[in-house]
Amino acid sequence: MIDTAAAAARLLREHDERATFRSIREAFPFEDIGVSYDIQREFVKRLCAREGCGAVGYKIGLTSARMQAMCGIPHPIGGQILESRVHRSGARVALSQHLRLGVECEIAVRLGRNIDAGSLPATIAELSGAVAAVAPAFELIEDRNADYTALDMLTIVADNSWNSGIVLGEFRESWPDLGAVEGIVEVNGAAVDRGFGRDALGHPFEPLLWLARHLVHRGEALSAGDIVMTGSLVPTRFPAAGDRYRFSLEGLGQVEAGFAE
Repeated sequence: MIDTAAAAARLLREHDERATFRSIREAFPFEDIGVSYDIQREFVKRLCAREGCGAVGYKIGLTSARMQAMCGIPHPIGGQILESRVHRSGARVALSQHLRLGVECEIAVRLGRNIDAGSLPATIAELSGAVAAVAPAFELIEDRNADYTALDMLTIVADNSWNSGIVLGEFRESWPDLGAVEGIVEVNGAAVDRGFGRDALGHPFEPLLWLARHLVHRGEALSAGDIVMTGSLVPTRFPAAGDRYRFSLEGLGQVEAGFAE
């Protein structure tokens, strides 16, 4: 039996010590991703106690076939979003507070009703009725200078799937076809990448449906008001001090963030 509280305390200590990301499974040997989520729950509980806040939603990662193949997991992964780490568009983010900060460009959703075992949608068409609003958003990830040639995905999940916060644009209560919508990434005023809503498992609501099923399987549920990050439409980028990022979604507006030393 893995001591999930001790494993979570180990992760928190590594963050405090600004230690390079590494597997915790030599000290805490396990092979079940369910244990990863148990450790994650304990880790987030400690973060919330320290920061005096609660969790306000979820992030979803590994929403492309290429990333799933690279990491050896044939499904997405999830993490929790802390209220203290939610920022509004225009935020200024200090890189010095991170070992290595990554930025992912996503479509965020806000739920209008609970999704539990008794109301689990069968399709994304049914699921859409539970979504109250959508917005362009950045996810901030902390990879702690991980070696991407030797990733331990079970530890990444335990480490709250690397979530370090989000930056939200304005939520809209009506939206175009999210599978077809195009997103454009600009750095310091120059377009550097673009993607489409369909790059997240074919449609951003597909990862959301995966998350709803995943939580129900664990005896948990999505709640009205939860914010969910549905997965990056383009590869992760790593900002430098002085960079200004903008992510624009056709028909949905944009989100901006600046990065300081």
